[in-house]
Amino acid sequence: MRCWCEALISIPPDFDASQNASVRVYVHRLRQKLDEYYDGPGAAEAERLALPKGGGYRLVAEPRDSNPVAIGVSPMPRRRVPWIAAGLALVAVNLLVWALVWPRPAPADPLAEVRANPIWRQILNDGRPVTLVVGDYYIFGEMLGDSGENRLVRDYGINSPDDLDNYLMQHPSLMGRYINLDLFYLPVSIAGALKSLMPVLSANQATVDRLRVVQASDLTADMIKHSDVIYIGYLSGLGLLRDAVFSGSRFSVGATYDELIDTVSGHHYESQEGGPSSSQSEHRDFGYFSTFAGPEGGRILVIAGTRDVAVVQTAEALATPAGLAALAKGANNVGAFEALYEVRGLKRINLGGRLLTVAPLKTDKIWNSAPSGLRFPNG
Repeated sequence: MRCWCEALISIPPDFDASQNASVRVYVHRLRQKLDEYYDGPGAAEAERLALPKGGGYRLVAEPRDSNPVAIGVSPMPRRRVPWIAAGLALVAVNLLVWALVWPRPAPADPLAEVRANPIWRQILNDGRPVTLVVGDYYIFGEMLGDSGENRLVRDYGINSPDDLDNYLMQHPSLMGRYINLDLFYLPVSIAGALKSLMPVLSANQATVDRLRVVQASDLTADMIKHSDVIYIGYLSGLGLLRDAVFSGSRFSVGATYDELIDTVSGHHYESQEGGPSSSQSEHRDFGYFSTFAGPEGGRILVIAGTRDVAVVQTAEALATPAGLAALAKGANNVGAFEALYEVRGLKRINLGGRLLTVAPLKTDKIWNSAPSGLRFPNG
């Protein structure tokens, strides 16, 4: 083959290549054809034919393991480039698909530590109905006859339509003047408290499905007995929970629900938030929290305050790891305890607070049928 190839492309000695470029063109094309052949059908051959540059256009045979750069062959055959590019594209697509479908660890739940705290853990995991109780207040209408000055009335001694009926039975002269409008109102702080607490309670759909919201005026003894109960609102709105909360407490209610008295130390804590004020200075309020077992093993949480800023601040403390850690430190692993917060407020906005007292509850007195020594003001 070598002789035939050499004779095929032999060039006369007197040929001047500088004056005739046709030979260079054909030799260049031949080199291309040889490259294509050995990159394709001849890829398995042990030797290849080549036209070395500077070799007088002589066709020679050389081993396939020769360095192609030394004999003028391109380091990367041009016909392989599309296949390599396609392969790289395929790898990129596979990596993209892997990135999209490969399971990733779930993002950290910022409330996981809160939900794992003993205060919340039983309520979230015990499978009982969860009754969220909001402290509401009853108001009725007063018709002033010829003057036409009809108005809404909040009377601390009249807290339901039944109370109004009983009152009118005792004061028949007011029949037609006091009218049941079936109206109730909630303190504005309940909305702020729910903003902090609902993310904790909505851990999963199963917990949400167990949750029901009732007004304190609609709370029943059966709900207290068979469900976990979370109360949110003023201390004055506890309703059926009032006796249970204070029978085992070290605190008693003072002349009004704006005042708490520590029966152990004798200290009086009186809110400065009671009544309207145009002052631009800070006011002091007091938040209250307690947790204890229900009559049938459920859990009772009371998140309350004397006024609005204290209710919101207490709820925020119960929804943060730092707030729960402070309670746990004071409670010392006691399952039933209460806490009092001093809260700073300005125009119904809570500016911060500090934990004053954490103390165990007297659990043997909580569900007594006839608690003694409890006295409460109206409203």
